[in-house]
Amino acid sequence: MFGLVVRFTCKDEASAAAFDQLVAETIEKIRAEEPGTLVYASHLVEGQPLQRIFYELYRDRAAFDTHEEQEHTRRFLGARDELLASVEVDWLSLQTGKGTAG
Repeated sequence: MFGLVVRFTCKDEASAAAFDQLVAETIEKIRAEEPGTLVYASHLVEGQPLQRIFYELYRDRAAFDTHEEQEHTRRFLGARDELLASVEVDWLSLQTGKGTAG
């Protein structure tokens, strides 16, 4: 499995609302069109109204590469920058755990 965690900080409340709408549109396409994307979850951060954390888990690196090539992903990546103050990415290698993805 291949995964990452991304922390997005939006510029302001209006940007956060627009970002959330962009995320909702993108996730619908991911659900429908990406069988190799096992988990793609957007989280609100308690006490931090401008932050969002994504947890993404892919079957393998090839599934992630396929995700990155999709039109909906390219649209998201192009549109998000004007809404964000910062982006932090942590790449993950599974050490051990329990889950339903497999």
